[in-house]
Amino acid sequence: MNRQSQAAVMFLLGAALLHAGSTDLYLRYVKQGLRPLLLASGAVLIAAALATVWYERRRNRRRGHTHEHPEPKVSWLLLLPLLALILVAPPALGSYSALRSGTALQKPFSYGRLPAADPAPLSVIDYASRAAYGHGRSLRGRTVRVTGFLALDHSGAPYLVRMALNCCAADAQPVKIALTGTLPPVLRPDAWLEVTGTYTPRLRRDPVNNGPVPYLKVTSAKPVPVPHDPYDESWNN
Repeated sequence: MNRQSQAAVMFLLGAALLHAGSTDLYLRYVKQGLRPLLLASGAVLIAAALATVWYERRRNRRRGHTHEHPEPKVSWLLLLPLLALILVAPPALGSYSALRSGTALQKPFSYGRLPAADPAPLSVIDYASRAAYGHGRSLRGRTVRVTGFLALDHSGAPYLVRMALNCCAADAQPVKIALTGTLPPVLRPDAWLEVTGTYTPRLRRDPVNNGPVPYLKVTSAKPVPVPHDPYDESWNN
């Protein structure tokens, strides 16, 4: 590709990054904290593209007519990933990925105080770590509310899952809670649920990596929309 074509590709890529960073689209690819860097990268690419066009026009005016060799048309296939980024927004990772990866639950250094009122809102990671590694000491006698998407294993056993994010969707790993108690009559994989329930000491092992998967005894559950950010970044805090 000649420099003019390269500048066009850079400009489109920069515009795509700015579009993703100025909307919620970027959350499908990277964690929320990387938004400023994404916007800055898009601005730099657009500036570089404009500078390239200006430099090329200035050089051509100085040299007069220049003979350019035709570039192979296959080079324009470089635009396909860019068009995919602009036109096709991939869904967030769901139950398919969650069931093929072992739980990424890690023992925390400490536990924060639970909210005073019940039901106490907790993330999947927070509840799972308190139940598995804190032995439920901070959960006893409390009602909690947890939100995640459903995953059903080969036996039909239900899990409430959130994909935990370090940097980007490529490194997302599931944290799972096994559900028992009062469940909806129809369970649909990847449906998002807000679950209210209580701690139970029951624990199972993830068949993929033998990691701890605590149970939550459900007292009520209701479907909810997909959250603004479908990934959980709380273990980065």
